Amino acid sequence: MPKKLDEYRTNITLHLTRISGDIEHIKEKVNSNNDHLEKINGRLRTAENSISWIKGIGSAITFVISAFIGLLFKK
Repeated sequence: MPKKLDEYRTNITLHLTRISGDIEHIKEKVNSNNDHLEKINGRLRTAENSISWIKGIGSAITFVISAFIGLLFKK
């Protein structure tokens, strides 16, 4: 009986060691993905800001041109 118990404990220890290694690998991958997502979010935020500026400038130009055309047709 003690031989089977020792074998069982050894098997459990090996299995837990394997699981622990897998968990560490998963943690590393998750952390790597989080770092990558932070970089992507930074670039996306920059692109969104650029698009907002372009929209604002386009709106201002459209307003100026519309006002000018309106003045031309009013006279």
